[in-house]
Amino acid sequence: MKEKKYYVGIDIGGTFVKCGIVSSQGEIIVKGKIPTGKDRTYQEIAQDIANFVRELEKQAGVQTQAVGIGCPGTVDSDKGIIMYSNNIAWENIPLGKELEKLLGKPTYITNDANAAALGESFIGAGKAYNSSILITLGTGVGGGIVLDGKLFEGNCSAGAEIGHHVIRKNGKKCTCGRRGCFEAYSSATALMKEARQQMKKNKSSMLWEACNGKAENVDGKVIFDCAKAGDETAKKVVDWYIDYLSEGIANLANVFRPEAILLGGGVSAQGDALIVPTQKLVNERLYGGSEYAPVKVAVATLGNDAGLCGAGKLAMQEE
Repeated sequence: MKEKKYYVGIDIGGTFVKCGIVSSQGEIIVKGKIPTGKDRTYQEIAQDIANFVRELEKQAGVQTQAVGIGCPGTVDSDKGIIMYSNNIAWENIPLGKELEKLLGKPTYITNDANAAALGESFIGAGKAYNSSILITLGTGVGGGIVLDGKLFEGNCSAGAEIGHHVIRKNGKKCTCGRRGCFEAYSSATALMKEARQQMKKNKSSMLWEACNGKAENVDGKVIFDCAKAGDETAKKVVDWYIDYLSEGIANLANVFRPEAILLGGGVSAQGDALIVPTQKLVNERLYGGSEYAPVKVAVATLGNDAGLCGAGKLAMQEE
């Protein structure tokens, strides 16, 4: 049996930095978080992270081998540089080298969505598969791609932008500036926007009562709950959403043909009400059918720990 080793996983957000120590066998030994304090210099933030990592090592009573970081934005993983992150207002930040200098350990960095995908592949819903894709359905649509156990990042680590392949030419305007992107139809934002539009067309929908008469109160849970209760407007919205979600998933499945596509983010909390009809439509749209090389659609399981676990796995690349 291989000797158990320990690694640092760091998940950087605009508000908090989550850190943890992860074993080579996939156990989270200890974890915690500190305020990001994004208005300060990156050197000050890096120093806080280094100090916190030392605290966690002391708390766990272990020595770590290497450090992995997941950070929002465009990341050059080869050079350890955050090219641009609007969440933290960083540009051309050599965070990898800075933490390597402070901690004296090999340090690796990737985009936070890539880290989350790696985490699910390591100890989450993708553990049983060699190849899987994580799609996060939140304010936008993000995610990452793991092929044959390795993270796929594309040229200059700028690929795997899952939310920005077009599923409807000249369709809805996306935040990226293009039209018809997957994100413009399959994010939680898109789901709620469509619900509000349909509510305005049908003042008798039970969605109004569920939202206390205010369309701005609508969310994914309310929409799916009303659909389950038989409200025709809510059912129409859910069907619309699942149709486009399945289209995007089928596109990704036909290009990469992973064993599983995992759904995370707030909308994924709907479980079977989302997964069962989505799986059916994806199966119908798979090139060559679903019997040979099937693609399973499932809910991601790690939640907020996905990025931390994936960053820890990233640090294990020399194992």
